Amino acid sequence: VQLVESGGGLVQAGGSLRLSCAASGSIFVISTMRWYRQAPGKQRELVARITSDGAAYYADSMKDRFTISRDIAKNTLYLEIDNLKPEDTAVYYCNADGARSLRGKEFWGQGTQVTVSL
Repeated sequence: VQLVESGGGLVQAGGSLRLSCAASGSIFVISTMRWYRQAPGKQRELVARITSDGAAYYADSMKDRFTISRDIAKNTLYLEIDNLKPEDTAVYYCNADGARSLRGKEFWGQGTQVTVSL
């Protein structure tokens, strides 16, 4: 399984972004997918996760402005971020759990940089 994020960039505060994570390879053995982020000098933190059935969960501080979604047909995970704030500046990573023959394995993308300016 390969995960490739895209959609990051430099955005002004108050703007919006939609990040994408395209999955390829053994895509039929992916279950839950997640978005994490890591700000400079901070630990990586969970933003949101979504199951293969579409059930979404958000970290407490991410519930208002973040929307996770998944297009099974396109094998793509999305994260929409509204009303961006400078504190959203981070590298955003896509993560996926393996299932069936890949159960117990975990996959990561290379990350996409989001920079929010005032």
